[in-house]
Amino acid sequence: MHSTVMKIITALIFLACLLMIIASLFPAVWVFINGFKDIREFRQSKTIMPSNFDINKYIKSWTDFKFMKFYINSLISVLGCVICAIIFNGLLAYSLSILKPKGGKIIFGIVLWSLLIPATTSIVALYVNINSLGLNQTFTPIWLSFGANAFYVVLFKEFFDGIPREYFEAATIDGCSNLMIFYKIIMPISKSIIIVICIFAVTAAWSDFLLPYLVLAGSPYETVMVRLFQFRTSNATDVEVLRSIVFSIIPPTILFILFQRQITDGVTAGGLKG
Repeated sequence: MHSTVMKIITALIFLACLLMIIASLFPAVWVFINGFKDIREFRQSKTIMPSNFDINKYIKSWTDFKFMKFYINSLISVLGCVICAIIFNGLLAYSLSILKPKGGKIIFGIVLWSLLIPATTSIVALYVNINSLGLNQTFTPIWLSFGANAFYVVLFKEFFDGIPREYFEAATIDGCSNLMIFYKIIMPISKSIIIVICIFAVTAAWSDFLLPYLVLAGSPYETVMVRLFQFRTSNATDVEVLRSIVFSIIPPTILFILFQRQITDGVTAGGLKG
């Protein structure tokens, strides 16, 4: 009797998970399939399936809207964000975890506290400072925003706390400076957490909209997400917008499929030690 009840509960849980998966994937599938329609079929058809799956419609939209240009801009933005996320956040975490300067606990407490502040509350002050420094319409503010990310600092610090201190003592005896220890010892043995940070930074930077829109809108450096928003004032049809959405979700989808295990490990690594 007990075994039968457990089988029923397991089946119900499996069914619930399956329904949630379908509900999560359906919007993306709907967008992709409707991208094969022309505007008349999209507005008049009562079924989700197109009359034919003509990939040339996607190719034409890619060419007409010069999406390669915006892909390149997004890749430049993402690359800078990843480099800044690793170097600056890693250095701060290294200082807090290994060097332990005076007031380090207070600084780390401020870092944790900053996680509670919504990013949108500081966007006005950030934008004013960007303009005053003459950094508008450049990638620099976007890169630096990822170089000051409290979540990445926490991930790095929790990982560095678990590294045996004998490594640093031996390196200090051999005459290594703090920066040499960071680049020649810390970085090579921190590949796992660096991969996790890279995945998070790539996903966040590719999908970021608000700051790139404020900084890059109207410039030659518009990213994919900014360009998608600009379609609201262009002559793009609804179907062309759907195809553009498909183009925008391809990179993060591929990234998740390839590195889903590392992403899961990263969530676990983010847990604070008791």
